[in-house]
Amino acid sequence: MSRRQGGRPVDTTGGNNGRETLARMGQLESKVRDKPDDGLKRSLKLWHLIAYGIIIIQPTAPMGIYGVVSNVARGHVVTAILLAMIAMLFTAVSYGRMARIYPSAGSAYTYVGKELHPLFGYVVGWSMLLDYILNPIICAIWCSAAAVNILPQVPFAAWAVSFVIVFTALNLRGVQTSGRVNALLALAMSIVVVFFLAEAVRYIALVVRPVPGLWLLPFYDPRTFSPNRLYRGTSIAVLTYIGFDGISTMSEEVENPRRNIMFATVLTCFIIGILSSIEVYAAQLVWPGRIPFAPEIVDTAFVQIALRVGGKFLFHLLNATLLIANMGSGIAAQFGAARLLYAMGRGNSLPRRFFGALDPRSAVPKNNVLLVGLCTLGGAFLLTYERGAELLNFGAFIAFMGVNAAALVHYKFRSQEKVIFPVLMPLCGLLVSAFIWLHLSHSAQLLGTAWIAAGLLIYVLMRRERDRVIAA
Repeated sequence: MSRRQGGRPVDTTGGNNGRETLARMGQLESKVRDKPDDGLKRSLKLWHLIAYGIIIIQPTAPMGIYGVVSNVARGHVVTAILLAMIAMLFTAVSYGRMARIYPSAGSAYTYVGKELHPLFGYVVGWSMLLDYILNPIICAIWCSAAAVNILPQVPFAAWAVSFVIVFTALNLRGVQTSGRVNALLALAMSIVVVFFLAEAVRYIALVVRPVPGLWLLPFYDPRTFSPNRLYRGTSIAVLTYIGFDGISTMSEEVENPRRNIMFATVLTCFIIGILSSIEVYAAQLVWPGRIPFAPEIVDTAFVQIALRVGGKFLFHLLNATLLIANMGSGIAAQFGAARLLYAMGRGNSLPRRFFGALDPRSAVPKNNVLLVGLCTLGGAFLLTYERGAELLNFGAFIAFMGVNAAALVHYKFRSQEKVIFPVLMPLCGLLVSAFIWLHLSHSAQLLGTAWIAAGLLIYVLMRRERDRVIAA
């Protein structure tokens, strides 16, 4: 399940070139856009940032991917979540440090493009575009699987078409949820998580009654453990944390941003990691990891666990909660992708006539919304949730490796600021991220590489076109 419901909106004002527009892909919309000289009021404290980060990621973060990770890693979901957390903590430090240098950008594209090379920044930005496009696809897949749980007589294909139509229709009308609605949804999800954990504890105590040795099996089961399977599971489990970098977009509104942005980013990853570990630990005690989930229930495996511990009431409650969350995420992700394509079109990184056009009545990038809708529809039938998640993480890890490399170069060779372990922290983040990235499935790596190759081809063609126009 994706947390892009709080994902970073993209500035639609465009710019003089693709670099300037993509550099703004992580910016939140300013409430004072018409008064740039006034600045944003620095009223947010550390706990505000942590709460914002949890809203972005969502308290139910590991539930959507639970079945996929469990089958891939042969159980060991807790271990995969914790290993992914280690990679994210190192990367969170690098994001926090780079937000000090570029406090208004909030984008991996900016960090990499300015610290390493503009072409590397473009590759990072193009990889992030892959994330934006894949996000509504995996949301549509999950929503369709969850809807089948409610009305199994309606086939998956019909649900997929219906959800894509809903996502696209609402985005064509410019309907977006507010931050307050997202916060209320996060609160509701937290209450459901607490209720699930209470029911799980009751079930484990009264039904499972695990002997002392069974308490450690969710961490390590010698009968099913495989290092390669665990590493691949970890590469998918990283989806739990996707969105944490959105905290850096609040740099202009927080007290003491040089300190609080990094602390909030790290603490958010840590809190989500611990909460997610508790959730999946309870789930693995209820449904042992050595018992794989059948293909027809793997995407909504956590809901099946809720059925076991709390009956049909908890089953439908959790299913509805996650369905609503994924619908919100899918709608926001589709519009975020459309706006990013619009910004790239306005900046001439993509053909301006198509991608840079706005509907005169709704001021919505209609062409892009429809294009992303078609991609979502095709992806819902061509991809599985697992393949989509891995491919999304392919793009995310390109950005993570880039940010860690940018932080390493800046604090090693350019900065006079004294920080703790200026080389060791980003180097560890770079190496751990690269290690996990290498353990994505080969098909995800091939598809991701093909995507980057296509992006480089477009980059060369658009640059030649600009040079031709300038020469003329």
